[in-house]
Amino acid sequence: MAIRLQSAVGGFSPESMRQLPELENAMLAHGLEPSNFVISKDRASPEGPWIGPFFYQYTVFIGKENFTVTKPSDLRFYDYLYDRCIAEPEDDDIRLQQHPPRPGLIRRIFRWMEQPI
Repeated sequence: MAIRLQSAVGGFSPESMRQLPELENAMLAHGLEPSNFVISKDRASPEGPWIGPFFYQYTVFIGKENFTVTKPSDLRFYDYLYDRCIAEPEDDDIRLQQHPPRPGLIRRIFRWMEQPI
């Protein structure tokens, strides 16, 4: 059984639909069951009178768990989800060690203000 797709904004692009079997195969290869996934696509930015939405909000439901990602297109979301499905848990740990997250804006301001004049 395949990933279930839902959309409140006119469906998913034909390009992303053609790549869906590749995503499902990657999920199976990494021990994930595609039939447990439901992907919902909604508008993330307001729509103006002359322009369409710039970003879409994708919510991925896996059983009782879910997460939401905002991306500009279905293909960008597909790339994001594909990378997450094939990533090994160690990859995230190594990436954090190589590139630790920068301190937040407030912490950087306080550190700057603590410097002697």
